[in-house]
Amino acid sequence: MRPCLKCLPVTLLLLASLLQPAAALAQDGATSYPTMAPVEQYRMDRTAEIALARRAAPASISGNATILVLGKTGYETASEGTNGFVCMVDRGWDGPLDWPEFWNPKIRAAACLNPQAARSILPISRLRTTMALAGRSREEIVAVLKFAFEHAELPKLEHGEMAYMMAHDAYLTDLGGHNGAHVMFYTDVSSGSDWGANVEGSPVLASPFWYFAPQADSGTNGLPPMVVFLVGTSTWSDGTPAM
Repeated sequence: MRPCLKCLPVTLLLLASLLQPAAALAQDGATSYPTMAPVEQYRMDRTAEIALARRAAPASISGNATILVLGKTGYETASEGTNGFVCMVDRGWDGPLDWPEFWNPKIRAAACLNPQAARSILPISRLRTTMALAGRSREEIVAVLKFAFEHAELPKLEHGEMAYMMAHDAYLTDLGGHNGAHVMFYTDVSSGSDWGANVEGSPVLASPFWYFAPQADSGTNGLPPMVVFLVGTSTWSDGTPAM
């Protein structure tokens, strides 16, 4: 899979939306979502959600993956897979905890997690989703996550966690083109410089996707460091050009 240099402007804009603190985005006139919308605005037609989740990765992967859909209290299994991958449609509350679009009901971030990520990343997403649907505030979600990590109730990263995000009709942010074909790699390093990320000429981008943007005064708020590296791809999951 070749890095997509042409699609980097879109992906860079997406990354910028994840990395900027709320104050900076507000000054740029971007929409902010201070509170959760009615739960039904985050729901999808079940058939449509299954199809979108599968489009996150090439059919050779997603066709044999377990598919999750958003239920009333959390993610539910719509189809059992055989290859260890898990495909789902993330909502905004799976983004950085200080992201202005955390409660954006339009977010539909289709992702296919590999077996390692399904074991270590998926439980985090499930917990966050359960709390969000239960009406918990962002501050309560942070507190529960911190407690869960401190008491080893969430698994540690393994080696080789990654995810495909190559659905052409996903919606990742209100900014820019709303999407960008890419794959993601999860690591417990504290700096994107370890991968040469976010520097001129590099196809690798980095974001502290699960916690706080690096500019936030709160840092990780006691949560374990985790960096997500994004590499743009030249095609969508169906093989058509990403541009």
